[in-house]
Amino acid sequence: MSESSARTVILTGANAGIGYGMLTALVENGDRVAGFDISGDRIQDLQERHPEHVRYFECDVTRDTDVDAAVQAVLEEWGHVDVLINNAAILGFGFFEEQTIEDTKRTFEVNYFGYVRLLRAVLPGMRDRGSGHIYNVSSGAGLVGNPGLTNYASTKGAIESLTRSLRHELRHENVSCTILHPRLANTESGKSLDYPDSQLQDPAIVGRKLASKIGSTRPVVYADWTTKIGLWAAQRFPKLVERGTERFLTERS
Repeated sequence: MSESSARTVILTGANAGIGYGMLTALVENGDRVAGFDISGDRIQDLQERHPEHVRYFECDVTRDTDVDAAVQAVLEEWGHVDVLINNAAILGFGFFEEQTIEDTKRTFEVNYFGYVRLLRAVLPGMRDRGSGHIYNVSSGAGLVGNPGLTNYASTKGAIESLTRSLRHELRHENVSCTILHPRLANTESGKSLDYPDSQLQDPAIVGRKLASKIGSTRPVVYADWTTKIGLWAAQRFPKLVERGTERFLTERS
């Protein structure tokens, strides 16, 4: 990719897991990527190796001032934003009655309102330029649920609806809004669910797969065919989900 054709990308939750996998793949592709996260040691290491293509911005997506300042800094340096990837999220395993209202609010502040804050900061510029791609990372839990993930699954269900509704609002403009579905990965959050290793893929691989989809304007994009078929089957045959998650209830009892 030539310097003139390099895309300017904002990626939240870029310092670890799938986010870092996406970051490295996008940079290798020649994109200029602004990594937003509350810590940035890995992003800064990558910035040292690719000073023209990586920037780290300390950003807590639950704070309006952080988001506005970070986006403004990107605009001052690179002029515009071509792609927004909302990826930052927290999981917080716990059964419904074990979660306080504050726990639920915290999860929504990061996983839902964090996305909304970035959208509000970036979308007006995309509409003014008449060009842009928005990708909101979702989860299968938002489609089919999971015991112990009522907060997390609720936020991802909300992201599904937000993205589809916003896509309708933008249908006559050259700004796309797409749901990204990653495969279950061996991240810190993924490992906390104690799924078999055979079901957990390396987050670097998952991130690379998702990065290869950036540019697609489809309503929903999946990391791979395994993810797409798995989610289709889970929605079509709920008993599969019940069998697959029964151990959570067994362990609890």
